[in-house]
Amino acid sequence: MEDSELVLQKAHDEFNNKKYKRAEELYTQFIESCTKTRECNAHNLAIAYNNRGQVKYLRVDFCEAMDDYTSAIQINSQFEVPLYNRGLIRYRLGFFKEAESDFRKTLEVNSDFKDARESLRRTLLDSEEKSNRGY
Repeated sequence: MEDSELVLQKAHDEFNNKKYKRAEELYTQFIESCTKTRECNAHNLAIAYNNRGQVKYLRVDFCEAMDDYTSAIQINSQFEVPLYNRGLIRYRLGFFKEAESDFRKTLEVNSDFKDARESLRRTLLDSEEKSNRGY
């Protein structure tokens, strides 16, 4: 157990140092260790999925990033960050209803999340504009 926690800490360090490839490898190692042993802290597992998703987002691998964000949400539905992150991808891909849902859920979990509030506002405006154009 301690070894996996050390791997997670190293992954965070690499991520913070913008060494994303190595961070992704370490997050994957942590996730695989957790899923095999089923002895890890669920919160840490959700963070690992979210952060690995962020690495994938940064390299514009949106589908894989969304998969990781969804895994984090399934582990901890009260973790607002992956909800928000998934909403951003859905917004960027033009899936406004899905993005709206994620932003609303984010705000249900944390009503003070200003970026989520602004993203919801922008999503609603863009969705209306898209509808007005007949798309």
